[in-house]
Amino acid sequence: MMARDTGPFSGRPSAPNGRRIAGYRIEHEIGRGGMAVVYRAQDLRLDRTVALKLLAPELARNETFRRRFTHESRVAAAIDHPHIVPIYEAGEADGVLYIAMRYVAGRDLRALLDREGPLPPATALRIATQVASALDAAHDHGLVHRDVKPGNILVAEGTDSDHPEHVYLTDFGLTKKSLSLSGFTTVGQFVGTLDYVAPEQISGKPVDGRCDVYGLGCVVYETLSGRPPFQRDDDMALLWAHQYDQPPPLTRLCPDLEDAVDTVFAKALAKSPDDRYGSCLAFVAALRAATAGTGRASLAPTPAGHPEVPAPPDWARPVFRR
Repeated sequence: MMARDTGPFSGRPSAPNGRRIAGYRIEHEIGRGGMAVVYRAQDLRLDRTVALKLLAPELARNETFRRRFTHESRVAAAIDHPHIVPIYEAGEADGVLYIAMRYVAGRDLRALLDREGPLPPATALRIATQVASALDAAHDHGLVHRDVKPGNILVAEGTDSDHPEHVYLTDFGLTKKSLSLSGFTTVGQFVGTLDYVAPEQISGKPVDGRCDVYGLGCVVYETLSGRPPFQRDDDMALLWAHQYDQPPPLTRLCPDLEDAVDTVFAKALAKSPDDRYGSCLAFVAALRAATAGTGRASLAPTPAGHPEVPAPPDWARPVFRR
């Protein structure tokens, strides 16, 4: 099923089962969040099942948001990537903005973690690699996701024992162009989930793909440990922690991991974007090296789309001599 969102949704669009909207027949609700409700629906023109996201009516009444929604939905729909949920159509009907996308059978990472708890490093890395690849592809198209979280990561059945999961990243239709807008939308809603929000989003500074490096770092930290990097009693304390506090070393929660893992997460979750990895795949490559026991996770940022290659282990060095 589609990703589940949590959070209040005031002004929920009325779409009872069986109602038709823009050529789609609503079947049942499968997710909801602060700005939208997602339904399983039937595309009556092509006779296929889709996930239909309906946005809150007040968003459709905001002209600035409507223009941004239209532009970014088109950009997101143009990205052809195996780990990004394909968008079929985006538009407006009966005063409601909607996005129709592929219906993914499975569950989201939030449900998987709630059910199984922390995942083994090999599984966490398989999932993280696919998400990182999707994020870097979006960055190459000028999109920054800004809301990387377990609920936006869909985990479907893979193709074989070597690829037991096929992961999709969703919710690109509500992202923002990098280096252009602040952390709050023009209708006064914060873009991002507090457990995974980067410090520059909180302070309203311009963002780029390194904002998603931070969000992915928080998600992978939780995938391995069972909890996000920061846990506080209220939202303000949580926002403060993201901006000024250091997360607990992951090895304190997962003592079986190599100490090098803490260095990798310290860089991925650095307060300044300049101190983070240059791409999401670079972060995952460093984490893979650290969890493999090499203890040599490179800390130098690399250009987006070019993951770091760890040095060979000591026993293999003779093979690499020139």
